[in-house]
Amino acid sequence: QVHLVESGGGLVQAGGSLRLSCVASEQTLSRYSAGWFRQAPGKEREFVGYISRRGSITTLTTYRDSVKGRFTISRDNAGNTVYLQMNKLKPEDTAVYYCAASEILTGVLDEPYEYDYWGQGTQVTVSL
Repeated sequence: QVHLVESGGGLVQAGGSLRLSCVASEQTLSRYSAGWFRQAPGKEREFVGYISRRGSITTLTTYRDSVKGRFTISRDNAGNTVYLQMNKLKPEDTAVYYCAASEILTGVLDEPYEYDYWGQGTQVTVSL
């Protein structure tokens, strides 16, 4: 079992930045593919971005269209922490953000069912 813990959420004005972090409490995240999802009230959980596991021949990242150029996913050097850097935030980015880890090591994982482990979520609120 992998327990994921997110941090870094909060309230920010439109145009501001936040950095979310995700760590695994008992195991290293480096061996898993990782993704970020978000869920706004009354909406389904949606894909935000993905990063391939540490040790891949090339590090692959991908993002939903609405965050491309604003959000960046990365890992620390040890691969134990996954970050979501969010810049130029918009009110429509307001949601609970979830970190997820997958034992699937190939392909771009952009569906919730492809992930095995989830964090508890962290609230991001962007005001006008």
